[in-house]
Amino acid sequence: MATTDAPTPTHAAPAAANARRPAGRRTGGEDPLLAIERGETPPSEIHDGVLAEEPVLEIEHFDFWYGDVQALYDISMNVPRGKVTALIGPSGCGKSTLLRSVNRLNDLIAGVRVEGDMRLGGDSIYARGVDVIELRKRMGMVFQKSNPFPMSIYENVVYALRIDGERRKSVLDEVCERSLRGAALWDEVKDRLDELALGLSGGQQQRLCIARAIAAEPEVLLMDEPCSALDPIATGKIEDLIDQLRGDYTILIVTHNMQQASRTSDFTAFMYLGRMIELGTTEEIFTNPHLKATEDYITGRFG
Repeated sequence: MATTDAPTPTHAAPAAANARRPAGRRTGGEDPLLAIERGETPPSEIHDGVLAEEPVLEIEHFDFWYGDVQALYDISMNVPRGKVTALIGPSGCGKSTLLRSVNRLNDLIAGVRVEGDMRLGGDSIYARGVDVIELRKRMGMVFQKSNPFPMSIYENVVYALRIDGERRKSVLDEVCERSLRGAALWDEVKDRLDELALGLSGGQQQRLCIARAIAAEPEVLLMDEPCSALDPIATGKIEDLIDQLRGDYTILIVTHNMQQASRTSDFTAFMYLGRMIELGTTEEIFTNPHLKATEDYITGRFG
């Protein structure tokens, strides 16, 4: 398989990977925030409910640097297949950096460096020779601000198929309708498919971007604070859509809104200063977290 010409980060596998701690369950012990204040990386608290799920995405001992500045520290977590996993934590804790590492968008930034690995469906994301373009076809991405292309609604949805060489109108029509229905937008735009997408409302534009993302039937749908620029009504529609998409798609979502995480996700990961503090079912994280640090963040004592 040909590799892309896109810049790739410096990647070095850990020299003693077998000697590093495995991801696993931890109870009790020192407050992890105290260890972080000393510059250490405490072991993550991984609940049994996560370990019991079949993963579609596996992140193993993943470290990330912007130049000399380390942004992620020894992240190990599984993202369960067909479920919604939310990343929460204070601003600047590394949520978006981790999300954008999954489809290697951070490769576009000069000087980035990674250690460890991620695997999508068992295939290494950071192995040498990986075709990044082909990798990104296996993922859909929805950004914080809706970014429809300056073309028709129809062409926005089928864009990925067009650039992949699909020209059969029957196939494009089918994918367009299926994707817009999947994004709960078909009934609102079915008579306007030839109109410019930029004429849609903000909430409709974001649902159009979701339709565009799912048109290629990705294995994972990545969402980076998809509701932060929307009003409450549009936010409610996006949250309803996420609920409808679960099962058909594996969704990894970054959100600054803990209430949104509690409403929409099956699993929640709490991050702090580039470390994975605790990962469990959303019900446990919000009602019975294992760590006081997680409880303090959830209840608003810091962050």
